[in-house]
Amino acid sequence: MEVRNETTIQEFILEGFPAIQDLGNIFFLIHLLAYLASITGNVVIITITWVDHRLQTPMYILLSTFSFSECCFITTVIPKLLSIFLLGRQPISFTACLIQAFSFFFFGSIIFFLMAVMSLDRYVAICKPLHYPTIMNPKTCFLLVTACFALAFPLITGLVVKVSYLSFCGPHVIPHFLCDLGPLIHLSCSDTKPTEMLTFVLALFILITSLIITTIAYSNIVVTILRLPSTKEKQKAFSTCSSHLMVLFLMYGSCVFMYVKPKQTNRLDSNREAALVNTVVTPLLNPVIYTLRNKQVHQALRDALSRLRTQKQSFGGFRS
Repeated sequence: MEVRNETTIQEFILEGFPAIQDLGNIFFLIHLLAYLASITGNVVIITITWVDHRLQTPMYILLSTFSFSECCFITTVIPKLLSIFLLGRQPISFTACLIQAFSFFFFGSIIFFLMAVMSLDRYVAICKPLHYPTIMNPKTCFLLVTACFALAFPLITGLVVKVSYLSFCGPHVIPHFLCDLGPLIHLSCSDTKPTEMLTFVLALFILITSLIITTIAYSNIVVTILRLPSTKEKQKAFSTCSSHLMVLFLMYGSCVFMYVKPKQTNRLDSNREAALVNTVVTPLLNPVIYTLRNKQVHQALRDALSRLRTQKQSFGGFRS
């Protein structure tokens, strides 16, 4: 029996959203504004963290790393999505498709690992405040961030390499706005069962592991909040936690819907809508919920703007 182990298709077509292509210009503008707002919010977080020494603590270092990963994550996807809204179906080479798939899943995995680490950071800060400086020191923070990247890289690299060995002999239209592995595997004319199972196992490991850590951390945080004597403090703490949990629910819910199923051909059409949650909605909410509502960040921004105004006035006086 002849075994086919070569790729005969060298280019795919990203279908996007054909049902709403007539409204492409409107969706282009909406998603462009959302993308610019997400990038701006995350860049502000990164910049203010490294400029203001008061924010150079484990919590904000983790948040700035999270913001950097999110910038990379959405930049992997959104420019191509904008092209689809503006121009319709977009071609993408096989190599570029694999690179996009790797970047999407690599930075996506890092984001989930970082969310678990950030929940542990908040757990220690709220539930073990006296031990926080000892446990979450800069060295520990650096090791945790490094571990997130080091763990994601071999997992995603192995998966994408396995997909690259599949044969693709037609059709070549991907029913998505990105090179998601589920629809891509569905187009293969090889035996895809081992690859589908590997995708399922890795998705299960990444999502469930980070979800368990996050759930345990926030459960302990909620218990600690309930023990607070002041009703006002409880309301403030629950307000912050509820906004965090809303974003976590959106991210985990959409990813579990898309990837935690053994057969990747199920629900391919609905995966597009679910993917928009993680690539457009939550990146827009995260900068506001995680950092920009924080009083320390507000103060750091005010101080930075004040310094800029002072420098501008000084420069103007010097020129005159």
